[in-house]
Amino acid sequence: MAQLLQTPFRKFHEQHGAKFVDFAGWDMPLHYGSITAEHEQCRHSGALFDVSHMGRVSVTGRHARKFLESVLTRKISDMDEKQCRYSLVCNEQGGVLDDVIVYRFDDHWLLVVNASNRLKLLDHFHRQIESQGVTVRLEDLTPKTAMVALQGPKVMEKIGQFSKEIPTLGRYRFAIKNLMILKMTVSRTGYTGEDGVEIMMGANMAGMAVKLLLKDASEENAVIKPAGLGARDSLRLEAGMPLYGHELHEGIDPLSAGLGFAVSLNKHEPVEGQPPVPRFVGQDALEKLASDGPPKQLIGLKVDGKRTPRQGAEVKQGDSAIGEVTSGCSSPTLGHPIAMAYAPRDAVGVGESLQVAVGSSVAEAEVVELPFYKAS
Repeated sequence: MAQLLQTPFRKFHEQHGAKFVDFAGWDMPLHYGSITAEHEQCRHSGALFDVSHMGRVSVTGRHARKFLESVLTRKISDMDEKQCRYSLVCNEQGGVLDDVIVYRFDDHWLLVVNASNRLKLLDHFHRQIESQGVTVRLEDLTPKTAMVALQGPKVMEKIGQFSKEIPTLGRYRFAIKNLMILKMTVSRTGYTGEDGVEIMMGANMAGMAVKLLLKDASEENAVIKPAGLGARDSLRLEAGMPLYGHELHEGIDPLSAGLGFAVSLNKHEPVEGQPPVPRFVGQDALEKLASDGPPKQLIGLKVDGKRTPRQGAEVKQGDSAIGEVTSGCSSPTLGHPIAMAYAPRDAVGVGESLQVAVGSSVAEAEVVELPFYKAS
């Protein structure tokens, strides 16, 4: 068995009593004592998540922009410097290879990708570069960098003690900051449904950075405390955010997943004063899906009782099986189980009653709007 990879924050996790779990080949903190407490800490104050397992890939070269347009579903040529944008990478059939965040720097682009898909995407990109005959250089920065997410309603106020600029950033914008001897890329992005930032830095600076950001974490009323992958998952599910391997995979298209906003089917059409944009991989399939209507839709379920439906659980409408659960949890914020599931397009609407398997029994469920939770 291959040895699990460790992030630059490993020593910090051990010192704070983390329970570790294998996630996409990385030894990651699942929690530091209580998933629910860490979830609530993020919802009410602030939490720090180690997300160094996420892939970070630099894209440079004469044809970098053209290449990215050919592999990303969303237009990126009109992005401003220091802007981020959510996009997807698809296969020829329109299935999702990954969902990514694109950063535009003054002299290069950066992709933040899912840990489980980093090597797959690098292989896909290299094959595309070769087939297109373009001049593009990819550099996998993951091993020599670290990344954390600071999320919660009190995070920006706390960060304001270190930098006056960061709290003024717009959503999906980033800044490059020097804090003492730390050079960091700070973006107003996140995956919890709360406000906050994600910070990238050199791996050798990780220990110093976490001491600075969490110097009072052991105090009972600390504004920011560490949180693990367990809370990160329940937070993103409440916020209706898809997770690769659950709501997203190579057999599902972004339109069925409700991610049409990240698919620019007209981006190749000429715009006066702007450079030409190529068609992207999977565009033909997605154009047909958009014309015909996607076969599935992602729905939210409010589940009765206390038992939580798990991924793969059957969803029924009367006597007919109509779909299956992609993610489920007992929502700490809402106080009842919730789930996301795929069902045939237009088969059910908000307010309708369904049944969902929970273990060997069945629970009643109501179709509700996504997301389940929105920050006030």
